[in-house]
Amino acid sequence: MSVKKIIIWVVVAIVVILAAFRLIGNRNRIVSQTDNLTSDFVTVSIASVEKKTSSFTLNFTGTLYPYRELDIPAETPGKITSLNYELGQYFPKGGVIATIDNEIKKLTYESAMIDAERLQKDFERAGNLYKGDASSEQEYELARTSYETAKNKFEEAEKQLSYTKITTPIAGTITKKIVEEGKYVKEGDPIASIVDVSKLKVKVNVSESNVYYLRAGDKATITTDIYPGIAFNGKISFVSPRGDETHNYPVEVEIANSTKNPLKAGTFVNVEVGIDSRNATLYIPREALQGSIKDAKVYVASNGKALLRNIVIGREGNESLEVISGLTEHDKVIVSGQVNLTDNRSIKIIENK
Repeated sequence: MSVKKIIIWVVVAIVVILAAFRLIGNRNRIVSQTDNLTSDFVTVSIASVEKKTSSFTLNFTGTLYPYRELDIPAETPGKITSLNYELGQYFPKGGVIATIDNEIKKLTYESAMIDAERLQKDFERAGNLYKGDASSEQEYELARTSYETAKNKFEEAEKQLSYTKITTPIAGTITKKIVEEGKYVKEGDPIASIVDVSKLKVKVNVSESNVYYLRAGDKATITTDIYPGIAFNGKISFVSPRGDETHNYPVEVEIANSTKNPLKAGTFVNVEVGIDSRNATLYIPREALQGSIKDAKVYVASNGKALLRNIVIGREGNESLEVISGLTEHDKVIVSGQVNLTDNRSIKIIENK
């Protein structure tokens, strides 16, 4: 027989042997599964429910808002006589952005000042006379009342005159011009809009399952595609105690603006919050889960039986799942063999992981 034929027969023999081993293996698996289905028990592996703390990261997407934003109102009626700002101009707190016609209020102020000064002198003179028993207490009290009334009128006139200068209640940048010079405005009419972006707020909506991990004061890291590779430090300033109809909770993160990499309101950003669990919680191996995360179930080994339980899942890890309710520490969950299980089925534990 030639060498070529010998090689062919050897190859054929090897293939036949391998096929035989595969058929035997398949037969054994089928027999094993059939035994589990027809026997009085199912062989399973179990693992203990563990209580432990964990560290994880929450990520959100939000929008930047100004730290403060408001319209600047007129505090007295009158005609705008001057506008002292341009769009985009920065003003410190108390900066004068416009003036209102003040002629009448200035005359009222000057008249009130003259009356107050005159009556103050009358009051001082009446006081000296009263101390020297040269006038009655009634005359002294009349002089005091007249002076205090005049003083109040003067202070009110001074305040009204000051209202003719429209000032910025906060430091910030003018973003909107609402009136023109010469326009008559009423008290309360807006003159301009101003924003303070020395600090910014990120507003995000957080799901019910995550919001309980957040506290005001928690540190956060903010990034944006506008500045790749740049991270901004922030902190949570507000966690709403009330959610909306979809069980989302408004959360605000405060961030100091940067002079080197300035941010603008309206920019989309990513927020990352590192969480160290404040309390130990329960965890199970992921392979114990039956059903979906939203409709989670597990089999619990108890007194030789597999008991199907509903559970609520919290945080998800690659290998483990946080259990919010449905299990207690040291419960034994089944992690293999579940395919042949039904509720209250007898089991035989072959491995305790």
